[in-house]
Amino acid sequence: METTGLARDDRIISAAVYRLDARGEVEDHWYTLVNPERDPGPVWIHGLTSDVLEGAPLFRDVAEEFAARLDGRVLVAHNAVFDWQMIAREYARAEREAPVRQRLCTIALSKELGLPLPNHKLESLAAHYGVVQQRAHHALDDARVLAEAFRPSLRAAAAGGVRLPLLECRPLTEWADRPSPLIGRQAGGSGGGYGSYRPGSWRPSRKRPACPHPNPGRYEDGKRLKQGMRVAFSGDTSVERELLEDRAAEAGLHVATSLSRLTSLLVTNDPDSGTSKVVKARQFGTPVVDEAAFGQLLRDVEPADG
Repeated sequence: METTGLARDDRIISAAVYRLDARGEVEDHWYTLVNPERDPGPVWIHGLTSDVLEGAPLFRDVAEEFAARLDGRVLVAHNAVFDWQMIAREYARAEREAPVRQRLCTIALSKELGLPLPNHKLESLAAHYGVVQQRAHHALDDARVLAEAFRPSLRAAAAGGVRLPLLECRPLTEWADRPSPLIGRQAGGSGGGYGSYRPGSWRPSRKRPACPHPNPGRYEDGKRLKQGMRVAFSGDTSVERELLEDRAAEAGLHVATSLSRLTSLLVTNDPDSGTSKVVKARQFGTPVVDEAAFGQLLRDVEPADG
């Protein structure tokens, strides 16, 4: 899959699916360009210009066929959380639900297998298994490379009794787009001016006003949240993350981007995920609730003292 960038308001511009059987053998494959209805982003990486994408179908036009190929399958991708979030957002924009319930990240699987890779790039995983990349950053060839590298990984896991690192996929149930740059002509070179593309960042930084209330301490099970409590989020949420964070801030809570000993509560739907926030929550004894429970707590937040 290729995208206009790495942020929450970026769009898919090409997608490819290789369907595999239980042994990892290829059943079929599919590829499409997608018109993102905006600037295509880092053309010097993916090579897809506005002219190329102008006549491509919109995502809502390919959503049904894409869904038919995902339905009942496990989404396998390299850095799968990014692929899943992009797919979930596109379906939310189209007012549909992606039929994916589980994902498997080949980065996580390579760690479980203890593969001696120099880094976590797809090209390193491919080289380990002798898979030759023909067109890097082309969705169809990237999908082929991943399929060929996943097959021996899958068999190694089966032979070694290694648990597959499957995670739940929660479709977005609410979505709000921010204004995005319209599709336009690109300037030459690899300079800036490509919409919301931000190297090294999956989500754009967003500054909120400082919480006006002091931190009253940790949340206690069975009690109410209190204004000023520091709340952190981790993993997929069925309500788009920024909407959930906005609601927390509007209720008078401090939305924390990291987890520390001062964090009052961690909200996650996957407390066994092993993310850095979940690991720190265990170390610090930070209370953890899921999204549904947090939604209930938000309905009755206790005012700050004074």
